[in-house]
Amino acid sequence: MAKIIFITGASSGIGKACAYRFAQAGYTLLLNARNVDKLKDMQQDIQHSYGVDVMLLPFDVRDRQAAQEAINALPEKYQAIDVLVNNAGLALGIDKEYEGTEHNYDTMIETNITALLMITRLIVPQMVERGKGHIINIGSVAGDAAYPGGSVYCATKAAVKVLSDGLRMDLVHTPLRVTNVKPGLVETNFSVTRFDGDKERADKVYQGIKPLTGEDIAEVVYFAANAPEHVQIAEVLVLATHQASGTIVHRS
Repeated sequence: MAKIIFITGASSGIGKACAYRFAQAGYTLLLNARNVDKLKDMQQDIQHSYGVDVMLLPFDVRDRQAAQEAINALPEKYQAIDVLVNNAGLALGIDKEYEGTEHNYDTMIETNITALLMITRLIVPQMVERGKGHIINIGSVAGDAAYPGGSVYCATKAAVKVLSDGLRMDLVHTPLRVTNVKPGLVETNFSVTRFDGDKERADKVYQGIKPLTGEDIAEVVYFAANAPEHVQIAEVLVLATHQASGTIVHRS
């Protein structure tokens, strides 16, 4: 029987790359995102290319009621989730902490922290009951140290690290595993979102360096999920070769 993976924020970037990587390995996919059209296009392409089962869960991870209703309504054949990838997340703006907007603060905190907690709360108890499961949280190098104009985003990713560590402690008596993957510069639509759709400004983030791709991170996620059962890849920091930290980058 095919293993089942649930991926939030699956319609683009790292989440999309994870969907395709696990589809290649024959996993059944439960894909969440807000953009229904993108999800449907992915579903058709993945099913045609890999012949795997793909179920769509189109809801905003910040909507607790929608999330609970969608997960509670999963057909029985999809309920035994083997891998949960908490990928949905974003950064908004580069304002100084005292000049940012409440909307940006709330959206980052609700998406990066609260929604991760909620999805975990909805899925992990069933994993514990079955004695099987793996939770993979997509954190960030930004969670290791603050940088100017990014303190709120950095704080949310620091929270992902602490929540991952705490969950690992809470599950230490079980066979479940918890992994925190912390990417550095990854060229996706992340910066476009951060700069409110300004593609030209977003492209400058990656100028002079070969950044990581969503596929690079998906390979790390896949490796962690398929390590031997007695091996728990607790945390992985993944940087481009010419990136040393969240703020130290060599550009040619």
